[in-house]
Amino acid sequence: MPGLIAHPGQIWLAVEPVDRRHGMDGLSMAVQQSLGHSPCAGSAFVFGHRAGNRIKVWVWDGAGVW
Repeated sequence: MPGLIAHPGQIWLAVEPVDRRHGMDGLSMAVQQSLGHSPCAGSAFVFGHRAGNRIKVWVWDGAGVW
């Protein structure tokens, strides 16, 4: 569905593995502490886990997190 999620201004990649069981609050803290950015700034944040075969992308669209 085009236009559902706005295009992020920047895409940030976390190089340290993150426990994929973290919910929105845990990933929000990782964005603030590890990457030093505001999770609501319009950027996309990409997290990998220890095995390295899956990622989780965290995007704030102004109304919620995708």
